[in-house]
Amino acid sequence: MSEDTATVDPVDAQESSGAPLPEMSLLEHLTELRRRVVISVIAFVVAMLACWAISDRIYEILTEPVVRLLPADSDRLVFLSLTEPFVLYLKVAAVAGIFLSSPVLIYQAWMFVAPGLYRRERFYAVPVVFASAACFILGGLFGYKVLFPIMADFFLSLGGDFRQLLTVNNLFSFLLRTLLGCALIFEWPIVVFFLARLGLVTAGGMWRNFRYSILIIFIVAAVVTPTPDFATQTILAIPMLMLYLAGIVIAWAVQPRD
Repeated sequence: MSEDTATVDPVDAQESSGAPLPEMSLLEHLTELRRRVVISVIAFVVAMLACWAISDRIYEILTEPVVRLLPADSDRLVFLSLTEPFVLYLKVAAVAGIFLSSPVLIYQAWMFVAPGLYRRERFYAVPVVFASAACFILGGLFGYKVLFPIMADFFLSLGGDFRQLLTVNNLFSFLLRTLLGCALIFEWPIVVFFLARLGLVTAGGMWRNFRYSILIIFIVAAVVTPTPDFATQTILAIPMLMLYLAGIVIAWAVQPRD
């Protein structure tokens, strides 16, 4: 055996051969998990505090699609308890902090699972983290720019015969459900990526079950959009169908080959 061969690091040899690194002990896993959670919490708190300073402005921007639909002689948004404005702005800062810190949160989640991946699979880190954060933010923007104004217009027009008196907390809860629902739905391509890499789904299987997926998509759209009209549900169902088709392409590209 030559001297060069005898001095090869076993870890380097496994890395170069594409094999996973040696398994971590349970204590090492817990230590790594704690580290990632601490970093994620710090990133979220910093983002939340930054958003807290302008939480009133953020709330004004978020509720603008509803406020501009109110009649000119309508009362402003109201609150019913003394602490409601404080709790409201706290929720606004927390939600804005989630979106602002989402790249860091997703990156920390990826780094926690990275030691169990092959070396070639770690090259997906940057594009996966970027795509996850982009899909999350794009989903929130779609909910705010497209879906929320349509639903607000529907409900306000439905109650046009009554005095419109909206509470700030109920309005933001409705908005929060819409934003987070759309943001999570837009993460579907990333979910398919991981499921396809694990061999749990295939492009062929997703295509064969496409007609069943249409039914499930419209059910999910009905849950996210609590309006009885079919048009509003279709507005959300169309991008969901496009995301499902994009998932088929992703699954075909990354699924393990024989």
